[in-house]
Amino acid sequence: MAAERPEQGVVTAVEARKSLLARPDPRGAERPLAANVDQLIIVCAPEPPLSEGLIDRYLVVAELIDARPLILVNKADLLAPTARAHLEERLAVFTQINYSVLFASTRDNAQVKALMAHCNGHTSILVGQSGVGKSSLVRLLAPDTEIRIGQLSAASGLGKHTTTETTLYHLAGGGDLIDSPGVRDFQLWQATVEDLQRGFCELRDYLGHCRFLDCRHNGEPGCAVAAAVDSGKVDARRFASYRDLLQQALQREKDRYPT
Repeated sequence: MAAERPEQGVVTAVEARKSLLARPDPRGAERPLAANVDQLIIVCAPEPPLSEGLIDRYLVVAELIDARPLILVNKADLLAPTARAHLEERLAVFTQINYSVLFASTRDNAQVKALMAHCNGHTSILVGQSGVGKSSLVRLLAPDTEIRIGQLSAASGLGKHTTTETTLYHLAGGGDLIDSPGVRDFQLWQATVEDLQRGFCELRDYLGHCRFLDCRHNGEPGCAVAAAVDSGKVDARRFASYRDLLQQALQREKDRYPT
């Protein structure tokens, strides 16, 4: 873009994008959120309640767009020691398959600096439920911005949608940070069976080792993935999450190509 005035610019070229993060609009059409991100920061918090299933779905997206995922537990200062230990235990399944988990609080400068170190030099997007404090994080990481900070709904305990559009901020340490609208839920609305097998990284070592080459790991005999679950090499909850998403993908496939 070429600037005419400090607050204006004109588009002079449109470059090819390497990746796209999108969600459906109300009519079910693709609505782009951001392109060419290399880091997906999945923000959660003690409230609204953390959902491992939601994290699973964002991790699948990160794998499919070849972005490094970071699971960020914000508002960590609200956790009592026993509650934090319980949350760390719940999230251990993600660290065991080599995903990074970071606890942070906007009130702890050392934790904010640790998050900045993860962001510098990357194009990152903050994703997650409404009310987990994404906008508060942006205000600290990009302090020269004016953004609205939301509160949890007293009636539902769920977050209010303060950020209504995707916004990119330049970071002083290099790189860019994108704030996206909060969600109540996030679905893999276009994921295929093959996408899910790629997106659950712990399944990769077992792909191609099943009795049937077209095994979908959905109750078929001689399934290497099921055997890995039975032996404890693959987490049973994550596998159940895969199978739930698989059923949705199979239904989409059936709807797309009815017999």
